[in-house]
Amino acid sequence: MSSPRFRHLRREELDVALAWAEAEGWNPGLSDAEAFWAADPDGFWAMDMEEKLIGTASTVAYEGGLGFVGLFIVRPEWRRRGFGTDFWRFFIDQLRKRLGQGGGMALDGVFEMQEYYRRSGFHFSHRNLRMEGIGMAGLPNSKLIDAKALDFEELRAFDQRHFGANRRDFLRKWIHPRGGNALAWQERNGLRGYGVIRPCHRGFKIGPLFADGPEVADALFIGLSRETAGEPIFLDVPENNPAALELAARHGLRQQFGCARMVSGQSPHLPWDQIYGVTTFELG
Repeated sequence: MSSPRFRHLRREELDVALAWAEAEGWNPGLSDAEAFWAADPDGFWAMDMEEKLIGTASTVAYEGGLGFVGLFIVRPEWRRRGFGTDFWRFFIDQLRKRLGQGGGMALDGVFEMQEYYRRSGFHFSHRNLRMEGIGMAGLPNSKLIDAKALDFEELRAFDQRHFGANRRDFLRKWIHPRGGNALAWQERNGLRGYGVIRPCHRGFKIGPLFADGPEVADALFIGLSRETAGEPIFLDVPENNPAALELAARHGLRQQFGCARMVSGQSPHLPWDQIYGVTTFELG
């Protein structure tokens, strides 16, 4: 049998990768591909066998030396042959070259793959837990505004403080989710929080949900969930923020799934006490 070929993924193939992710139970957003591609068109990889796509991966390099690994999928019929490990070594090496000395990488991997990633130099940070509930039509909060009405640079800087890297191009797309919404809490002295909700193959996901305190996080969650009354709603909560776990419990969300956040190299110091929901398991 011939060896697989590794190459850059084409834009239309990113839709295929996300369809595979849906088949794996990851429940991506219906229009995630647009924002993902905007983040870094050179950050997506394909594995071919005799001109047939059999594997995908994303290795998005953000400005400032942070890379995020995701969408690592090998078609079931091609697993356990060593091809996935060769592919992994290839695209991790490519990402390290792009990031340069001092760059850091992160990923959200399923729990059973932690040892695999550890052998490549990743270490455990914490768990991100996917919480599921039902959207409720709560009362609107007058302090919430459409995030798209903000000065974009102010929003981008706030996002960078909570994400750890400048993701300007991604953010421009992310706050315009088709069939979703983006809300923010702004006061005279500045932005205190923002969140985005988007439709997925099943229900809706909120992510990110960044807020400087429980009151703001709660108002944003309620404001965003108004979009989904009676529908399944998901929030990927960092377990190292107790206030985020309390928010999930307060709104009747239950753990459905989870991933281990693992990091390699220089990783940004993040205010996890202000991160109530991560943006995506695929791009961080």
